[in-house]
Amino acid sequence: MSSTIKNGNSYQSSSIPGVTILAYVNEDQAQILSKEALKFIATLQRAFNSTRKALLQKRDIRQQEINKGKLPDFLPETAHIRNDPHWRAAKPAPGLQDRRVEITGPVDRKMVINALNSGAMTYMADFEDSTAPTWDNILNGQINLRDAINGTISFVNPAGKKYELKSKTATLIVRPRGWHMLEKHILIDGEPMSASIFDFGLFFFHNAKNQIKNGFGPYFYLPKMESHLEARLWNDIFNTAQDMLNINRGTIRATVLIETILAAFEMDEIIYELREHSSGLNCGRWDYIFSFIKKFRQYPEYVLPDRVDVTMTVPFMNAYVNLLIQTCHKRGVHAMGGMAAQIPIKNDTKANEIALNKVHADKLREVTAGHDGTWVAHPDLVKIAFDVFNEHMPQPNQIHVLREDVSVKQKDLLNVNFKGHITEHGIRENIQIGLAYMESWLRGVGCVPIHHLMEDCATYEISRSQLWQWSRHQPVTVEGKKVTGDYCLQLLEEEIDKIKKDYGSKYERTKYEAAKKAFATNITGERYDDFVTTMLYDDILSINTKPRL
Repeated sequence: MSSTIKNGNSYQSSSIPGVTILAYVNEDQAQILSKEALKFIATLQRAFNSTRKALLQKRDIRQQEINKGKLPDFLPETAHIRNDPHWRAAKPAPGLQDRRVEITGPVDRKMVINALNSGAMTYMADFEDSTAPTWDNILNGQINLRDAINGTISFVNPAGKKYELKSKTATLIVRPRGWHMLEKHILIDGEPMSASIFDFGLFFFHNAKNQIKNGFGPYFYLPKMESHLEARLWNDIFNTAQDMLNINRGTIRATVLIETILAAFEMDEIIYELREHSSGLNCGRWDYIFSFIKKFRQYPEYVLPDRVDVTMTVPFMNAYVNLLIQTCHKRGVHAMGGMAAQIPIKNDTKANEIALNKVHADKLREVTAGHDGTWVAHPDLVKIAFDVFNEHMPQPNQIHVLREDVSVKQKDLLNVNFKGHITEHGIRENIQIGLAYMESWLRGVGCVPIHHLMEDCATYEISRSQLWQWSRHQPVTVEGKKVTGDYCLQLLEEEIDKIKKDYGSKYERTKYEAAKKAFATNITGERYDDFVTTMLYDDILSINTKPRL
């Protein structure tokens, strides 16, 4: 392939049949989008994109069925998989036996170094909910992970401080974007590429063999799945990708985030589909709450109270946790806990102590329930999580804890019989989180501290979905106010006015006006977009009219 660098920051190459790149690519990014890498991901796209689209259509059909009264339940056609006590998934791969503390975060260069150096057992490098998928964010993230695996990554901040990897680092796990997302900067045969295949394919092509050489392997977290058939698609892609690079099947390992209510009814089946590649399941709690609201949004009986009242101990969340642990341990794989959103609070000792106590309590709940590890969002929380897990789980995992006391039925996973309130404060907090997160996302930042909590796309989705649900069904707040679309829009304007006063003349340089306009479309109980990442994706594109490749 002939190639030239033009003006030092844009990449052009000879045509690869059927592949079109619509955005500028600098010299470093061109190494990621090599001819061989593009051929690799194009092959995967051509082989599997039609299946991906058919599965997304099945999601739409399933939602229509739920709207008509057919609530989710365990599948009768796969009962033989659930009821067979003998089958097991793969044994833990090198670097994944002990996962008691995992740190997660976006794929910017400083974050990659800090996370790998954090002392956590693993680092989930996230192309999904904590990364706004701008073209530069995605490609630079691929560069950063390649350099980390090769041991060449470093970073110097504006003050001159240098960041480099320590001799001992966390095991790397990568989360690609979900099946619903597209990578519109690249066309394969005239059609935008699956973002999942793009993220996975480029990472696997460039790094799998070096990871194996380093004594580990290509490990992944898989998000947003709604059925075992979607897990089967991932397994087919894994097999094909391994075959194409002459890597033994079963080298890849994938942990599935159970973060949709529909997937909760198919945990056994999801592990089964991925069994030679499975490294367990994770309680993706925030997306799970979002999914619960979203799927049952037409039902007044499933209206949830303020987010603060929807804890991990309420019936439907507790049942989900217990079933996940029981299912994973029955199949010999890790049952990973979720994210505590609290982060350290500087300059307020009392508030910081309260926040850290919440983290401690959350991790204690997880380890005593039977989880094999947990997530943190900040390096300063690694020690707290380790202290709790080390005390109660001194061995690498507790897969031997079978939780045979657990018996979860359909009614348990759908049980919303708990106390909670809808308050004006809760409405305003959802609006504040929604505006602040959306403004940040539109600037290309996908992980934001708001009200001393680390908010990513999942927690934003809860905020706008609750507002939609409340406007739709018009419950009354504890203050005696009926929640309507007009009321939410009124409070939205009031919150924007506060932000304008806070920012003064700098307000015009923010993305708050665009955030307000978009947010307003989804909080009145009428229009409802499936995901904010698809609703606003076109606003962060870098597409040029003339193809670059």
